Amino acid sequence: MTALSIDCAFDSGNIDVLSIDGNTAKLAIRKDYQSEFKQWFHFRVTGNAGKEIELKITGLNDSAYPGGWPGYDACVSEDREYWARAASTFDESEDGGTLTIRYTPASNIAYFAYFAPYSMERHHDLVAEAAACEGVELTRLASTLDGQPLDMLEMGEGDTQVWLYARQHPGETQAEWWMEGALECLTDPTDPVARALRQRCRLHIVPNCNPDGSRRGHLRTNAVGTNLNREWQNPSAEKSPEVLAIRNRMDETGVDYAMDVHGDEAIPAVFLAGYEGIPSWTDEHGERFYRYQRILDRRTPDFQTKLGYPKAPAGKANLGISTNLVAERYSACAMTLEMPYKDLADSPEPEQGWSPERCKLLARDCLAALLEWLETE
Repeated sequence: MTALSIDCAFDSGNIDVLSIDGNTAKLAIRKDYQSEFKQWFHFRVTGNAGKEIELKITGLNDSAYPGGWPGYDACVSEDREYWARAASTFDESEDGGTLTIRYTPASNIAYFAYFAPYSMERHHDLVAEAAACEGVELTRLASTLDGQPLDMLEMGEGDTQVWLYARQHPGETQAEWWMEGALECLTDPTDPVARALRQRCRLHIVPNCNPDGSRRGHLRTNAVGTNLNREWQNPSAEKSPEVLAIRNRMDETGVDYAMDVHGDEAIPAVFLAGYEGIPSWTDEHGERFYRYQRILDRRTPDFQTKLGYPKAPAGKANLGISTNLVAERYSACAMTLEMPYKDLADSPEPEQGWSPERCKLLARDCLAALLEWLETE
């Protein structure tokens, strides 16, 4: 028998090992640096092929979103390519709230994560491959506080200014899997939706708005503990250079349509959040968002409108949030796309749950819905 070992000293790794007793490990999630947020985990387990292991992640009652744990199954992979789900249970009365993961690895190695990780190495491959495609331009928008590049890809010859950006919250890796699907579609010269969008639009795409938090294994913040999606009204070079650079570029290009891609911890559904409550709200402006929402709802059963966030009252929208600020500042049709960590309540898939593959397919449906929205405006 090989002794159980647990490691996380790699890109986006996050876990503290409290104890190991045979095939059972007691663990805890580290907080984001200079922040109280904690929810993202990513670690490797070695030892005991063919033997069930029990992993107990403790102290979750004071995690960022305790409602995310009931009904959630952890993601697991033995090859870091295919991510399935490991049977998990949550007990709020055990050790301050404990998620117990049980899994029998076929080999001596298994990786566990809150959602399938999207490494910075894969991010750089994604950017390089897209930038090598005909008609795609790469712009280095800024340097992050950790010295990483903040990259944007631009393509298309049309006049409609479309912005797609993801992973302001780095632990929401669903968002960059969505981006991979979107870029595979948009850079495919044979894809009819992509051809039509490139003819109609100038597309500005930021696949990862928070490289520092991504590499550090954060849930929600950048290198200095800033929640970027609360910085859009007053971004600064000291706290949120990522948002400052993106907003400055938006000022140059203007924005007609914007989608900010995220993941939600607790709600077992894909949904959109709009910009109700902005000072300049009109029913005509809002109807542009609602029309896109209806189109997407018709196009894919993986999207729904029953579950989601409450709408802000008139004049009470938080302009620090990207979607609200972009809608207000540029009179854009802006929206936040949310994907689950859990499986879909309406359309479960027990083996993988909500998965990277479904994120990528959803991106294609979102782009097809955008084209229909433009053609019928």
